[in-house]
Amino acid sequence: MIGPQQAGEVLHTPSPVPFLHAFSFYLAALLLLMPGCQWFSEPAMHKPDPHSYSNPHETRVDSLHLTLKVDFDTQTLSGTADWFPVAGHAPSLILDTYGLDIHSVEGDGRALQFRLGAHDALLGQALEISLHQPTERVRIHYSTRKGARALQWLAASQTEGGQHPYLFTQSQSILARTWIPCMDSPGQRFRYTAEVDVPPGLLALMSAENPTETRADGRYTFRMDQPVPAYLMALAVGKLEFRPLGERTGVYAEPVMLDRAVYEFTDMEQMLATTESLYGPYVWGRYDVLVLPPSFPFGGMENPRLTFATPTIITGDRSLVSLIAHELAHSWSGNLVTNATWDDFWLNEGFTVYVEMRIMEALYGPDYAAMLSAIAYADVSEEVKSLTAGGQERKTRLAAHTRGEDPDDGVGPIAYDKGYHFLLLIEKTIGRVRWDAFLKSYFQKNAFKSMHTEGFLSRLDSLLSAEEERRIWVQEWVYGTGLPVNCPPPLSSRFAAVDSTLNSWRNGDSEALPTNLDAWSTHEWVYFLRRLDGQDSIGATELDRRYRITGTPNAEIGCVWYQWVIRFAPPYANQRTFTDALEAYMTRIGRRKFIMPIYKALKETGQADRALSIYEQARPNYHSVASHSVDALLGWKVD
Repeated sequence: MIGPQQAGEVLHTPSPVPFLHAFSFYLAALLLLMPGCQWFSEPAMHKPDPHSYSNPHETRVDSLHLTLKVDFDTQTLSGTADWFPVAGHAPSLILDTYGLDIHSVEGDGRALQFRLGAHDALLGQALEISLHQPTERVRIHYSTRKGARALQWLAASQTEGGQHPYLFTQSQSILARTWIPCMDSPGQRFRYTAEVDVPPGLLALMSAENPTETRADGRYTFRMDQPVPAYLMALAVGKLEFRPLGERTGVYAEPVMLDRAVYEFTDMEQMLATTESLYGPYVWGRYDVLVLPPSFPFGGMENPRLTFATPTIITGDRSLVSLIAHELAHSWSGNLVTNATWDDFWLNEGFTVYVEMRIMEALYGPDYAAMLSAIAYADVSEEVKSLTAGGQERKTRLAAHTRGEDPDDGVGPIAYDKGYHFLLLIEKTIGRVRWDAFLKSYFQKNAFKSMHTEGFLSRLDSLLSAEEERRIWVQEWVYGTGLPVNCPPPLSSRFAAVDSTLNSWRNGDSEALPTNLDAWSTHEWVYFLRRLDGQDSIGATELDRRYRITGTPNAEIGCVWYQWVIRFAPPYANQRTFTDALEAYMTRIGRRKFIMPIYKALKETGQADRALSIYEQARPNYHSVASHSVDALLGWKVD
């Protein structure tokens, strides 16, 4: 048994010959020059990944078998990862790890030499394994450490039910390596099976074929036959129940949340059928959703067969189910055709927002979809303005350059909403019929492959005429900064009506306001609140008296309300009712989209101490993805 490693230390040398990584590469290069010797076949659309140490261009692995034990007492996973190299592999296999304890490595039952490289704060360590020729299976005995960034361990008191602990993972963007030694690059795919041992009485789920009932012995097996990249590896363990919504759809949740979730997601089967009618068959078998505790840092995560979703979209009026449409759309854009590296992230998210909008339009009508499009335009416009003002205009390009940066920082309106508006412009330029035919063919021809920006543009070039390319300004959209002036203007009749109401209210007509909160959709309320400014601050008391927005269970509305009051109505922001509700909101909810703007509002209004005081209480409830961002914003010193 080997203890915690020192950076660069040779960990295990079963033979007296030292492990010479440089020599192994020299030998591989020499043998490649020999006639008839082929060590590897180049994977399709290969592009060097600046966020991975792995060597898929030399040694490819096409399948994984995991055996894991989940230990809530130590907050660790332990077990084995079996990787199966493709025939013709090089003399070494290099995997990504971050904070893993590697105990031993075997190749076809024989001990193998292995070494962990120097630790990098962003990328972790390369696990370099010397292979026999040939090696059919590499077994890595390992365990995670407490604090592994992908894993969030929740005490019973942090769950909705309050009776049982909970574990969930978040592997995107480069956090799979914190719980599995793997080629942690979106351009590398593999099939997997798993055996997971959890405490009796809890249900385990993965991004794979899943059980629907709890096993008394706590032992579960999983299978994912379609190849997926490492960032789509997912595991959740908790006191969960399942309810079907249709032949291919269903929802998992804690028992106290299940009825509400079933009501909210009742249209999922119809969403699935609608997307198939647009872009071809759904190839993943089932589409289920797991409602996680509120500490989940994102709105949703598109893990194949099992979307992870935040409970903040459960509002009782189905007004935020566009998030489910978004994650479902990833089954085509992202999961089926995947960005080759995180520099190409817009190929995942811009396409997915576009497909999401098409689903929402088909199900709920053009007026509803127009509201979503207008919000997307407002979000990306504000992001461009903020990044440009902060001297980070380069980050407004679709084709990103993230070497040396955390790719998770690219999760935002540029990849999502600028990407969407680019694709919307193409549709409006060439017509929906041609564009739909292109997209359907694109998904089918490139299924289970990775795609980089240049590869997509090459395919787009075959679709567009020279005149259409000039009208669209393809190169400017992809490689230029900011938002091009030919961006399709958003038009929403429902938001125009909100503007009219706001103007009447500002002119003294309080009766112009809706009679209650249910009179408008969540999107209309968000739009209304975003339009408020300092001149409206005197109305904070009236709005809260009428609608009881402070303390609202609708997290989307609450986020915008708390920001506005903090920025423009400081007397109201200091009232006890408001401060208590704000602290409860920030402590309970860990969704980064909601908490970051509020901490930023506090900091920018001279209330950094207040922000730090709230954060000190809330931080233990946040996933590391969220706390990592808030730490940087507030200058929190990590012990």
